[in-house]
Amino acid sequence: MSGKNVTQHNRRKFIQLAGTVAAGLFLGALPDALRAQGSAPGKLRIGVVGSGNVGGTIGTLWVKAGHEVMFSSLDIEHDRKLAAGIGAGARAGTPKEAAAFGEVLFFAVPYAALPGLGRDLAAEIKGKIALDASNPIPRRDGDMAKDALAKGTGVASSEYLPGARIVRAYNEVGAARMRDDAHRAGERLGIPLAGDDAQALKTAVRLVQDAGHEPVVVGGLAQARVFDFGTAVFGKPLTAAELRKALGLKP
Repeated sequence: MSGKNVTQHNRRKFIQLAGTVAAGLFLGALPDALRAQGSAPGKLRIGVVGSGNVGGTIGTLWVKAGHEVMFSSLDIEHDRKLAAGIGAGARAGTPKEAAAFGEVLFFAVPYAALPGLGRDLAAEIKGKIALDASNPIPRRDGDMAKDALAKGTGVASSEYLPGARIVRAYNEVGAARMRDDAHRAGERLGIPLAGDDAQALKTAVRLVQDAGHEPVVVGGLAQARVFDFGTAVFGKPLTAAELRKALGLKP
């Protein structure tokens, strides 16, 4: 075989080999692609810190919407029973495990617990979207609650949970109405939201919709004070239109 023919032969072998490798790589990637297509679109991992009435209710609605939720509290047996009762998509863990598990976090705890959680979970919450439903109630939480209400809960929560991308959400209406009015016909229950991070707000809007309610974005964290504990709208189950009117927002 001449030198020219040897070169052409080697080139053909190289092209065939390259084609075989490329095909193998492509075929090897197919199972991952198929798994991705088969998974629930946009499914999120959510860590619930505080699985009482509010955390348990909203977390359950998110599981039913197709998300994966880890429930946590100071009583892991309660969390295990809660998760077992919900079924697939729900699990239980410690607050630290839930904070590590979640792409998105949901805090629904007595407000006085937030400073300690912010310290204990500092590494796990850093950079994550955190929906905060915790309310400062002076008769329960003491002077720190008074301080939080004075500066606005949205601002205070961002100080207690440093590094997290805070959105105030699900603090304004009771758990029973959140549960009973989820996905109701006609105008849905309005849920006020406030946050400084655009992507965090976008995620919160989606999760409120997934839970079967209608989000009402009020503004930045400083504006969260308009639906704080003790305000005119607090504790009132309003439609989104009624909530916007009460808060002086454009329709």
